[in-house]
Amino acid sequence: MPDSPALIESRRFGVRQIPLLRPLGWLARGWRDLMRCPLPGLLHGLGLSAFGALLIVAAGQRFWLLSGAFTGFLLVAPVLATGLYAVSRALERGERADLSVALRAWKPDQATGGRLIIFGLLLAFAGTGWVMTSASLITGFAGAPVRSPLDFLRVVVLNDHSMLFEVWLGLGAFLAAPVFASSVVAIPMLLDRPVSVLAAVLTSWRAVQAHPLPMAMWAALLMVLTVLGMATALLGLVVVAPWLAHASWHAYRDLVSPNDDF
Repeated sequence: MPDSPALIESRRFGVRQIPLLRPLGWLARGWRDLMRCPLPGLLHGLGLSAFGALLIVAAGQRFWLLSGAFTGFLLVAPVLATGLYAVSRALERGERADLSVALRAWKPDQATGGRLIIFGLLLAFAGTGWVMTSASLITGFAGAPVRSPLDFLRVVVLNDHSMLFEVWLGLGAFLAAPVFASSVVAIPMLLDRPVSVLAAVLTSWRAVQAHPLPMAMWAALLMVLTVLGMATALLGLVVVAPWLAHASWHAYRDLVSPNDDF
């Protein structure tokens, strides 16, 4: 059976070999980019924090909904950082890097913006599915109403007579793992190269399959730093979100290259 056009297109790009601890280098370079051009990143982080606060207000005493909404939003957040990938690319090229560069990445008359919107809609669909699944699990199987973080901790996390928390975590990981593998390289690649959405996703999967341990470390760093940012009443996200976005650009640049670069 012949290979699909998307697979053939994906094979135009090689996957570079990286050492286990390279994700720490991505963090260092991401921090450097944030310090060199802080305004776009801090505005992005402020917007994410404000949206998180809006979620908290909207959910009110329905923490069963808020827990799924927050984790679902994290699935969509990487595509929202596209403007910051453009800033890192400009810094890498020695070009002007400012807020206008970040905004131009989303111009509707550019093919790049259209492909990113398509990918964002796919991620939003996955995030919505998780929100519904999470809410159904907690409302349907929790032994008592879950209206606050303390309720979630007492009724779901620390309940010795229920496997609800383990099931909740397992299903979340089951959804998050393929989303991470599909997007970790694909989103910056869609900004950087004239490639189809499916070819970018296949390249992302190839990068993850070639480096399971470094990419598992990268996923863990993303999760831990994001949780720390959220744990500071969302204020930490103002810095953490753009830091991780800039670092994600360098992850892509380290992992993917045209075959003729070898």
